[in-house]
This record gives sequence, structure tokens and C-alpha cells, in this order.
Amino acid sequence: MIVPFPELSLGWLMPRHLDWLTASGVPMTAINKPDPVRLAHGHKAADGRFDPDPGGPDWFVFTERDDLVFWRPRTGELATWDGRAFALGEKAIDQASTYCFGFALKIFESPLDWLRAGRDGVVILNWWGAYDGLQHCPSVELPKSLEQHYEQHMQPRRMPQVFIRPKRRGTAA
Repeated sequence: MIVPFPELSLGWLMPRHLDWLTASGVPMTAINKPDPVRLAHGHKAADGRFDPDPGGPDWFVFTERDDLVFWRPRTGELATWDGRAFALGEKAIDQASTYCFGFALKIFESPLDWLRAGRDGVVILNWWGAYDGLQHCPSVELPKSLEQHYEQHMQPRRMPQVFIRPKRRGTAA
């Protein structure tokens, strides 16, 4: 249930949305669980946030821990409500079952691929947040198309400058 965002009115998917999703190979369980995919109308603002507009195009809405993620299937655009989420499916990152029996966290290229896989993994929304969000994952699995993004962003943004202290005479260290 989406209680933390009372200023945003969300609707339910219409039959045409459900038909498109299921025809695209998305199982109904992925549409309904863990939280049902909702519908909003609006635009993506310059800052990457969602700007509601009743006359705007359709966006599918997903609930994340502290944010909402909006996906416009026609264009592939992604937006967030508060800018806090770095990925769709962030909950999978911290679940032990994601990694048990030698499995890895799956990173998908698009929300449609993620939904087809039953929401089993994540879709990175903002690669600048990927290092902080994924650095403690024991293993990840991603398509070849994302390998360059992953390698580029999976490093600390900055490391401390290191000074080597010379050994002083007559001291232990």
C-alpha cells in the first residue's frame, strides 16, 4: 500500500495495460506481487523526478522502500518521485535467498525484462548510485550489454589520498 505519498493519486492498470504486459511475457504474479503495478499520468521533469499531470501519458508505477519508480513503456523512460531509489527491486539486494545455492543478484536492462523474470533481481535506474547500493553483494549476474556500465560505475567515486609515513629511527613503527 502506498501511504507515504498521499499527494499523488495513483490508478489501477486498465485491461489494455494488462493485455500488453501479459502478451509481452509478463506473468500475472509479477504484475501483482509484491505490490501491484499502478498507473499514473504525467511527465519526467528535468531533474529525473516524476511530475504528475492528469492529461499526461501513462506511466507504470512501482513501490520501492522510500520512493516510487515510474516507467513509461512506450519510450523506456524512468523517473522517481523523491530521487531516493537507485534501482527497481532494491529489496532483492538484501535478501539472503537472492544469493543462496550459488545464485547471484540479477541485473536487468529494462523493467520489461525484470517483470518477465518475475521481478527476480534489479534494474539500475541511476548508475551513479550503483556502487553504494551493490558494493556488499556477494555476486551479480548481468547481460553483456550492461557490462561496460557496471565496470565504469562499480568503483568508489573517490578514494582517500594515501601518505606513507617514513620509519623513524629508534621507533617500532
